[in-house]
Amino acid sequence: MRILSVTAQKASSTGSGVYLTELVKGFAKMGHAQAVIAGAYTEDNMQLPEGVKYYPVYFKSEELPFPITGMSDEMPYESTKYSDMTEEMTEQFIHAFRRKILQVTEEFHPDVILCHHLYFLTALVRNICPDQKVYGLSHGSDMRQVKKNVWKRDFIKDKIAKLNGIFALHEEQKNEICAYYHCEPEDVMVIGTGYNREVFYRDGSKKENDKLRLIFAGKISEKKGVKSLLRSLSYIPDVAKRVELLLAGGYGNEKEYGEILELAGQCPCNVKFLGRLSHKDLARELNQSDIFVLPSFYEGLPLVVIEAMACGLNVVCTDLPGIQNWLRANLPTNEVVFVRPPKMRNEDEPREEELPGFEQRLAEAIIKAQSAKVPDEEELKRISWDGLCRRLTKMWK
Repeated sequence: MRILSVTAQKASSTGSGVYLTELVKGFAKMGHAQAVIAGAYTEDNMQLPEGVKYYPVYFKSEELPFPITGMSDEMPYESTKYSDMTEEMTEQFIHAFRRKILQVTEEFHPDVILCHHLYFLTALVRNICPDQKVYGLSHGSDMRQVKKNVWKRDFIKDKIAKLNGIFALHEEQKNEICAYYHCEPEDVMVIGTGYNREVFYRDGSKKENDKLRLIFAGKISEKKGVKSLLRSLSYIPDVAKRVELLLAGGYGNEKEYGEILELAGQCPCNVKFLGRLSHKDLARELNQSDIFVLPSFYEGLPLVVIEAMACGLNVVCTDLPGIQNWLRANLPTNEVVFVRPPKMRNEDEPREEELPGFEQRLAEAIIKAQSAKVPDEEELKRISWDGLCRRLTKMWK
């Protein structure tokens, strides 16, 4: 089979980028011919399996003179908000990606085109390639973007509904997609996620430490709940003596990052900023930690929660739609401690008056997670990218 994967974002950053590259690796193991179209900067070093054809669309170039468009308003690299796209920028985007899509379909002749995010580029691919099999994969952030941003919404809704099929991360997301795009339930398939067992596993290297070591990995931003996490620590008894917090990840908003640094400086316990880590380095830090905390205000199906459990950590996570049910179905022995989220003003912005209660619940969950158990390793082994790739190709055939 000849598979073309498409994303407007970098294919090497954020959860959706990891998802794309891991699928490409899995398809490569199965012997499928592949090509990838992705947004990029000229200085990026994209690493894909041997034989995979890479077709970057360069932003901050003569053809596209603005930063990469990001599905989230704050990306961990320089980016453009879709809500800030002018008519001129939109035409430049269409021209650049249309040219690349036509080039690749003529040279590569894909049997299947898999587009990441149910958003503008996926709609554009459907429009440019009306006679090809085009599938869209939702990562959650696309649903948030299309609901909050009117830019090209009618075009997106029209073309997404005409895809050959849609893949959702969990059942709740499937229901959301069907309701919003008026899709038939049989056209939206739940495929979940996977994790890299060769990188994320319990390596037995954890050292004895008198501190409770908490770790967060993701975008260092308010919408990922980092500010609330820092404030929640003051509710933990003897926090200065007992707790250490590690924050792994990049940031996009300079002002917001400065506020987070200031909050960390006022924190009663030691806070370390690790920066953006490779998968190998993240796995090493996870193996040296005790509890993984993901206090996000919006998520699809966070892969990093699976990676943390695979490294032997207990997990605290905001109880967002679909996550708990998917984990219960696929990892029945998991004891993730879920935290009721604050009420929201829109898709991902909490009400200010709700935050103190959320932060106190978060602290209580961290204390409770100390006695929780991680899932059975055999259960974790069943969640793999290879298995997900096999399911996808079976659906396509």
